[in-house]
Amino acid sequence: MNFLFAWRYFKAKKSTNAINVIAWVSIVAIMGITFAFIVVLSVFNGFEGLVKSLYSSFYPDIKISAKSGKTIILTPQQLQKLAAIKGVHAYSLVAEEKTLLINGDVVVPVNLKGVDTSYESVAGVAQKLIRGNFQTGNAEEPSLVLGNGVENAVGIESDKYLYPLSVYAFKRGMNFNVADPYQSVQAAKIATSGTFLIQQDIDNKYAITNLDFMKGLMGLGPNEYSSVEMGLHGSVQDKDVQKEIQQLLGITYSVETKYEQNQSLYSVMSLEKWAIYGILTLMLIVAAFTMIGSLTMLVLEKQKDIQVLKSMGANNKLIQKIFLTEGLLLAGIGCLGGVILAVIFCWAQVKYKIIAIQGGTFLIDYYPVQLVATDFLLVLLTVSLVAFLASWFPSRKAALQPIELRS
Repeated sequence: MNFLFAWRYFKAKKSTNAINVIAWVSIVAIMGITFAFIVVLSVFNGFEGLVKSLYSSFYPDIKISAKSGKTIILTPQQLQKLAAIKGVHAYSLVAEEKTLLINGDVVVPVNLKGVDTSYESVAGVAQKLIRGNFQTGNAEEPSLVLGNGVENAVGIESDKYLYPLSVYAFKRGMNFNVADPYQSVQAAKIATSGTFLIQQDIDNKYAITNLDFMKGLMGLGPNEYSSVEMGLHGSVQDKDVQKEIQQLLGITYSVETKYEQNQSLYSVMSLEKWAIYGILTLMLIVAAFTMIGSLTMLVLEKQKDIQVLKSMGANNKLIQKIFLTEGLLLAGIGCLGGVILAVIFCWAQVKYKIIAIQGGTFLIDYYPVQLVATDFLLVLLTVSLVAFLASWFPSRKAALQPIELRS
């Protein structure tokens, strides 16, 4: 019965046109905010998914490194046990060090990462090449796969440059000699084979080469590595594998999941999403004031109806429910319209890429969108809560109207 009264009041012609205008203004305002809610959160989901996929190309599912110090010791027997853990797809041995890459007068600091032949089964860097091939060579004739930012800084094109670059790494356990710096460093020549483009922070920082070459440059022992990177089967929970590895190797080893390797990134993205949600919620609250105005004017117009209902036995609770339902009806119409428009827009953006990203320097040329069910639920709950609070005060005022029937 509450809904029938509310629907009748919504459709009925009002004594003054202003009430209808304000009611539709509140509906359109809620529709616009709901549309913005869904679209903005979906675009954010799209960018979040893109960033995570890019980072997933470089960072492994599980990374084993030293909890203190720069290197770890792993025997062949330990590596066999790691490979036998349920859910492990492949592992790659890594030797990594900060180095200087020199091309003539150009000096570029680079994190040089030596990997073995299993690396392509663990990370997706080989699928992100924009030039050349993913070839790291061997210990005697190493090759270098550069990040796009490193390539630009060095000033070459990796697949066309015929002359080897010079790479310098500090000798292990030796202090820097100011009088003769070359005594403190290990130098080598290295050719370039390809360039990858993943994400700016990675592209500007990393280059990849052969594991045995890198171990020689760093002076590492036969079973000594910087880290072990592991790829897991898709259906496996990384936390379960992490726990099993930690039990196998002990507390002196650091075992990190993909999330833990980039915890600050994921935390920032989560905070950004909640900040966007907070801003849009404030906009919704502002829009709700038009609903308060519409319901207040409707209560004033329907004073006689309220008194008639009370004289027929209706209690304050029923009267309040009628006008509360009226407010929720206005919000529901606006919310439903906003959701439908948002879904149509997101579908069109995915299919036709109607809004492009200007500049031409991004990995994609359009705004990505990804609809997530939890976003719809969050928006529905938020709109319902704000609409309920906005309707409470006018409906409460209607319920407290005294019976004053006049002839």
